[in-house]
Amino acid sequence: MSVVKIRQEDIIVCTPVDDNKIYIREETGRYQKIRRYLNVVLVALFILLPFIQYQGQQAILFDVGQQTLTVFSWVLYPQDLMIFALLFMLAAFTLFLVTRHYGRVWCGFTCPQTVWTLAFNWIERRIEGTHNQSKALDKQAMSVHKVAIKTAKHAAWLAFSTLTALVFMSYFYPASRLYFEFLSFSAPALITGWTAFFAVCTYVNAGWIREKMCTHMCPYSRFQAAMFDNSTSLVTYNSKRGESRGPRKRNAAKGDLGDCVDCNLCVQVCPAGIDIREGIQYECINCGLCIDACDKVMAKFGYAKRLIDFTRASKSSGRKFTNYLYGTAIVAIVVAMFGWAADRQDFEASISRDRNTLYRENIEGRIENTYTLTVLNKARQSKQYTVSIETPTTMRITQVHDIIVAPGEKRIMPLSVEAMLYPEHEMTQVRFVVIDKATAKK
Repeated sequence: MSVVKIRQEDIIVCTPVDDNKIYIREETGRYQKIRRYLNVVLVALFILLPFIQYQGQQAILFDVGQQTLTVFSWVLYPQDLMIFALLFMLAAFTLFLVTRHYGRVWCGFTCPQTVWTLAFNWIERRIEGTHNQSKALDKQAMSVHKVAIKTAKHAAWLAFSTLTALVFMSYFYPASRLYFEFLSFSAPALITGWTAFFAVCTYVNAGWIREKMCTHMCPYSRFQAAMFDNSTSLVTYNSKRGESRGPRKRNAAKGDLGDCVDCNLCVQVCPAGIDIREGIQYECINCGLCIDACDKVMAKFGYAKRLIDFTRASKSSGRKFTNYLYGTAIVAIVVAMFGWAADRQDFEASISRDRNTLYRENIEGRIENTYTLTVLNKARQSKQYTVSIETPTTMRITQVHDIIVAPGEKRIMPLSVEAMLYPEHEMTQVRFVVIDKATAKK
């Protein structure tokens, strides 16, 4: 009778792996290349825009304390809420129109959640290896090697999340000061707190929640199906050509099998972890990764590509009225935005009568009333204004001078108006005119 001795170091203890966790396989191909080039441009704009200077100041800055949004020469105040409403409406109708024709391409190619999820997955693949190596690592018992790899990955995720939060905060706090103050631990507590908050949100969303944000939390994934019709371009699997699926060797006869070799690569590369061969599903974000993976397999087996592809059930839409409605709404909103921009003035003026002071008769026998004039300068340079009375001409403003208002300043000053005493008139309406001397705008 032989006895086999097993050493302690030969025993491998495996830990259970979360069956719901998706290990995204990296993929290359046409649609992945389009996404990466597009994402590089968008992320570069996201990072660099706060560093653009205009007239010695940050060109794009949202000052929460002053309640202003600076966009180059424009300084928008809460009174300019209309342009924000128009912008959101334009974005919404444009998204609806694009979704109607191309499905969830926004989700698959430009949504920050997808961009950051794939970026975090890229970091994970560089540190942990392939998706199979990551899965095997999670199954291993806790060891120094596993702790070191996991620590390196999460440290990289946190560093990337912190950088993302700093870039986001640079739209609310001058970028020329933010990075230095944050790295030197001299930033205001409020800025540090918000940066930490957004860093944690990025780390959780892109590192842990990932596809659950798209499938369970994002409302767009729930109502977008209502915009689809037979002419919507969606990622679909050609079941007539692919079934019956089954594995085989290269250059082997297919027999009764279809083109699908049942390699499951389309599932392994999917950020949402779905099987596109099971039909259209609301979790699908139209990213095209499954198309790239399947095309490579088809090429290796000598089959025609596009077993999985963007397809339309019908070339013509059955609901053209909706397209016209979206298009008309977009054109109308753009026209309204141009009209708002043409009519907008870079200052605001208001005048109110001083209700605490009654009218009085001065030594010249004229009736005198006191008003309060408020002028807000929205421009990025000092402005000089003049105040006059348009009607009636028998009245005048006493002791009036040109008003100089600094950029972003709200100037409040008293104003006196006198008129000849007319016993038969008890009340007269007065119209004031405030003119910007530089542009002659009223």
